[in-house]
Amino acid sequence: MRISTNTLYDTGTSQLGNLQTSLAKTQMLLSTGRKNLTAADDPISAARTLEVTQSQSINSQLVTNRQNARSSLSQVELALSGVTSLIQDVQTLAVNAGSGAMTESDRKSVAIELEGRLNDLLGLANTSDGAGGYLFSGYRSTTQPFTQTATGAQYHGDQGQRTLQVGSTRQMPVSDSGTSVFENITTGNGTFTTSADPANTARGGSGIISSGAVADAAALTGHDYSINFTVANGVTSYTIKDETLGAVVVGAEDPVPFQPGQQIAVDGMAFTIKGNPADGDSFAVKPSAKESIFTTLTNMINTLKQSANGAAGQAALTNGLNTAQDNLSSALDNVLSVRASIGARLKELDYLDSAGEDLNLQYSQTLSDLNDLDNVKAISQFSQQQFTLEAAQKSFKTLTGLSLFNFIS
Repeated sequence: MRISTNTLYDTGTSQLGNLQTSLAKTQMLLSTGRKNLTAADDPISAARTLEVTQSQSINSQLVTNRQNARSSLSQVELALSGVTSLIQDVQTLAVNAGSGAMTESDRKSVAIELEGRLNDLLGLANTSDGAGGYLFSGYRSTTQPFTQTATGAQYHGDQGQRTLQVGSTRQMPVSDSGTSVFENITTGNGTFTTSADPANTARGGSGIISSGAVADAAALTGHDYSINFTVANGVTSYTIKDETLGAVVVGAEDPVPFQPGQQIAVDGMAFTIKGNPADGDSFAVKPSAKESIFTTLTNMINTLKQSANGAAGQAALTNGLNTAQDNLSSALDNVLSVRASIGARLKELDYLDSAGEDLNLQYSQTLSDLNDLDNVKAISQFSQQQFTLEAAQKSFKTLTGLSLFNFIS
């Protein structure tokens, strides 16, 4: 077969070009460390790489979200730690204030100190998050949660809990509303609350009612009751009226003689009354309700400011402080419960961080398997291609140098 000179050159240069292209591509693979330069090299691998890269980016964002969540929760925990210490301090003051050795002047000094504690508590409840918002205002993060009122404080936030996506399927609350922390305080013993009629003091009554306890949960009615005392011929007796039904349920026909300190029971509830109630004195027993800790402190301050002269005054002081102590205990339990919840969330973030690190390693390994170049194989291929190109160049030079004119003398 006769091959023209033009064909010989075209074929040779085309083949040399292909070899040079292959060698240049291998060189680029070695310089980038990747086995695929474009999606055309391996469409399936390119698609899988895109999926894994997107998943890795989401995982990296979740790491940032967890850092932000940990920062927010740590701020809440720090504020609640201060609240815990403050409530415990107030409980100590309440115990000291009930001491019979204290004078009226001493109690007023304690009341002034409690006013300072109340301002401190408001400051903690209005703690800023450091970014122009407040920790305990719910979704209304730019609104100051609490302002002081004559009866305690008014809440201006809402009931929302701000959340962050901290896992692929986990949204975590990073705040707690002021209501859940400072206002949802269960009064009394958690089931019912006891209190003395303020007018007992004016009548000279010195009865002191206990917080009581549940004697039979199945018998509870959730009604309001009043214990009413009468004194006739030197004998003190009482009746118990169900205020919800409007009917006397204990002592309707014959009032019950009163014995100081003797247990009184009605519809699953049991409590005691000590001291000497006066004629017309009364005590109330109602289902526990929700009260703001600011209201509890304000009532306690007002109680300490009242005169406690005589047995009646001392009884009013003791009843007021007992009520405050019960509510403070509930407030402390509530704050500790919220802190426990925050601690659980912080611990969960640690687990999520560990899982996120493992997932990131898995993504990195997958991307490495999809894209990283086998350097040993590539270097071997480069050497082979280089040798082939050099051989082709030499053979092309020799072939193009063949001519009959070289043999004509």
